Amino acid sequence: MSYLSYLTPTATSPWHTYLSQVDRVLPYLGSLAHWSETLKRPKRALIVDVPIEMDDGSVAHFEGFRVQHNLSRGPGKGGVRYHPDVTLEEVMALSAWMTVKCAAVNLPYGGAKGGIRCDPKALSLKELERMTRRYTSEIGIIIGPQRDIPAPDVNTNGQIMAWMMDTYSMNTGTTATGVVTGKPIHLGGSLGRVKATGRGVFVTGREAARRIGLNLDGARVAVQGMGNVGSAAAELFVQAGAKIVAMQDHTGTLVLPSGFDMLKTMEVLKRDGGIGNIEGAGRIDGEAFWDVDCDILIPAALEGQITPERANRIKAKLVLEGANGPTLPEADDVLGERGVLVVPDVICNAGGVTVSYFEWVQDFSSFFWSEDEINVRLDKIMVDALKKIWETADRHKISLRTATFAVACERILIAREERGLYP
Repeated sequence: MSYLSYLTPTATSPWHTYLSQVDRVLPYLGSLAHWSETLKRPKRALIVDVPIEMDDGSVAHFEGFRVQHNLSRGPGKGGVRYHPDVTLEEVMALSAWMTVKCAAVNLPYGGAKGGIRCDPKALSLKELERMTRRYTSEIGIIIGPQRDIPAPDVNTNGQIMAWMMDTYSMNTGTTATGVVTGKPIHLGGSLGRVKATGRGVFVTGREAARRIGLNLDGARVAVQGMGNVGSAAAELFVQAGAKIVAMQDHTGTLVLPSGFDMLKTMEVLKRDGGIGNIEGAGRIDGEAFWDVDCDILIPAALEGQITPERANRIKAKLVLEGANGPTLPEADDVLGERGVLVVPDVICNAGGVTVSYFEWVQDFSSFFWSEDEINVRLDKIMVDALKKIWETADRHKISLRTATFAVACERILIAREERGLYP
């Protein structure tokens, strides 16, 4: 019996959302649909116990995961998140979206994802390091520079990646900078990586706005989630003449019709880790965020945020999915019926994995590029990928999400078919 049979995905679960998206693309895969079950089954799922000694001398156990969804096009690639709500089912969905995302921008990777169910804010720095190192040792049997390359995700960063790289290197007896991406610059990290996902959101948003005749100069933008992705995207939209009229994160929901000063906003974010103490803005109830009058909405927090009920209230003309899986399938339909254009996560937030690929390439060659070179290469890859997706959407008269899946899944399944089955 497959471990998949033990899962009971609900209608709002990430894995259910992913499976629904795959079902919608099957009519556009032609004879390749023969291999479609490949897309619905992760290749490998590892659940690990992560015991560590706490600062008070007690021993705590955390549950960790690493899922490799598909490796037909190359080694696994995907982030590691630390969050109290991490589950196997969530990590499976995130790894599957990574498979699609890497293929959508034509990177030589498969999809993977990892996570630990924990509250990182409740851990000291030393406890966080011990947990990271133990987790890395436990998943070390399936990761590696040519096997599976982790990266930062929710509540993880360059320091976490440095600990992971060091732990893997100590266990293999060699400095393996290419085992993770998103590292500090002086440990083989890439310039432009921290803001790459947000830059990708901006680039795809800029192209989509141009397509629907929306002028970014003066456009009103609402952002949910002001972490690396949301804040970087917000800064770039402001530089393009737009104004951020609403922001939401775990510390509150703020509105300012005249637009937030992003310089001051970034200072508060850096100081407090949240937007709650920004002065001069109105504070509203969290649910009222979905009623804000705006032109562009950027959900850049967690999955499952846009429900059918919220989709009916959104006033934006354009939704840019900075987060993974923020829109439920039924909500997708509502937005489509209302004429709201959605740029899906599997292309919109692919800037991060694209620059992670650049970092991986630079680590192997030990030759590093300037930030300008990286941004130019990122822009070209994102624009070219979106152009092909848009052509597919126009040809079949389907949504950008289904078109992205059509382009990506065709590439994945061609690789599967050409490789064949072993033995």
